[in-house]
Amino acid sequence: MENSRAARRNVIASMFIYGTIGVFVRYIPLPSSMTAMMRGLIGAPFLLLVLLSRRSRMDWGGIRRNLGLLCLSGAMLGINWILLFEAYRYTTVATATLCYYFAPIFLVAVSPFVFGEKMTARKLLCVLAALLGMVFVSGAAQGGLPALSELRGVLLALGAAVFYACIVIANKKLLGISAYDRVIMQLFISVLVLLPYNVLTGAFAALRFSPFILLMLLIVGAVHTGLAYLLYFGSMDALSSQTLAILSYIDPVVAVLLSALLLKEPLGAAGILGAALILGGAFISELPERKKKT
Repeated sequence: MENSRAARRNVIASMFIYGTIGVFVRYIPLPSSMTAMMRGLIGAPFLLLVLLSRRSRMDWGGIRRNLGLLCLSGAMLGINWILLFEAYRYTTVATATLCYYFAPIFLVAVSPFVFGEKMTARKLLCVLAALLGMVFVSGAAQGGLPALSELRGVLLALGAAVFYACIVIANKKLLGISAYDRVIMQLFISVLVLLPYNVLTGAFAALRFSPFILLMLLIVGAVHTGLAYLLYFGSMDALSSQTLAILSYIDPVVAVLLSALLLKEPLGAAGILGAALILGGAFISELPERKKKT
């Protein structure tokens, strides 16, 4: 029981940390691809040092057996970060985060084709509710299409959600590999993928460091990636998947509140309604179906 309580506290702490990342990324004046690469470059060694400090070793046999999927999911992780961080630059942190939490809806929509799961009436209603919520959050319900910049931010965040859903699918296919080995390898691979991308796009030309930028990068890499991943993956075995799914909704709530309180980016009445529809639809879709009595 005590282990379960400690695990719950750790997951809640990790969700609070995740919920603040948009605020920190807003203050990093670097290309999104560079910020994403630095996140993996700092976060991966952090987790590796933690693993070594516990006198644990990486299972290279399991890594080799899953190398293809690890490379694919690591590449998608890097792209996912680029799209999300870029979305923060074009729209509010609240809107980007809510669009990003469309990922569970994408998973519900593709699960009949990928996992052979049945599309129930409840799940279909959840998908429709989330789609309606997206109309309100994007601003389309208030006066047609939103401004080009706002629309670009919404589309970037939705793209990040698609890649996150693909990462979840890929992780479900990984077999015989621990959570720490998986995350460390995915972070390192994301860096290897983002490095040539940053070179080809000239991102290094815009690279500049100051004590403030270094501090922000260190927080995003060590705290939002290393520490948050450590708290989450170190506790997930002690909690049910349903509990983990429910606690994950602390992240967008924190992001929305900080967006309004610190960045002065209020959602408005329509945005709040949209947030309730998106998060409610995603949340209810993850609850287990009640089995019919025979």
